[in-house]
Amino acid sequence: MRTEKRQGHDGTGPGAITPDGCAVELYARLPVGAEPDIVAAAVPRAARILELGCGVGRMTHPLLERGFAVTAVDESAEMLAHVRGAPTVRSAIEDLDLEEKFDVVLLASFLVHSGDLRVRRAILDTCRRHVADRGCVLIQREGPDWHGDVPRERRDPSGLVVRVLSADPVGDGVDEVRVEYVFPDARWTQTFLSRPLTRSAFEGALGEAGLRVDRYLTEDGTWARAVAAHTG
Repeated sequence: MRTEKRQGHDGTGPGAITPDGCAVELYARLPVGAEPDIVAAAVPRAARILELGCGVGRMTHPLLERGFAVTAVDESAEMLAHVRGAPTVRSAIEDLDLEEKFDVVLLASFLVHSGDLRVRRAILDTCRRHVADRGCVLIQREGPDWHGDVPRERRDPSGLVVRVLSADPVGDGVDEVRVEYVFPDARWTQTFLSRPLTRSAFEGALGEAGLRVDRYLTEDGTWARAVAAHTG
């Protein structure tokens, strides 16, 4: 199991930091947002969901409350220790092979934008491998001009301030992104590599994995519902 940092990823702040630079305590504090509602509206009631990169269960727990059966996957034992009420699997997404299929595979947190092409392809292969023939894959994407509109700041009613400080090109179409998260009593930073994807490039990446976009779930295209390419 991976314990060393992923290349190009780092994080600072109180508590445990995962190999991709995420701070466990920070994610335990983050507000839930609209994501569980987006997922619930796009899939059948009581669907079996495989959640890839579940973190501390920020989406897992609301989905369980809505009646879904969720299997939660993350490479961080510290993250998984926060998950309650769902079976958990500790694994890097790209290495996962549960030998079973699910109604829904959930890939949030912009993980499809991995800067490493091999990792992105392996992640999407994991999605395809685990989705049932009539199931779907729900994928969260970066918004339009996500890399261009920097620096920028968002303030949440919870007191959290999120600042995207920079997105600097480092070659091969990849940017090094620096983000700062500030609460009144604590501050965290994360640095990670992200590959911007136009809608066409995103759909092309799905096609390589045998998937296709069924529909976009939000007006800005940040959430997409994909199905197996052979599905009518």
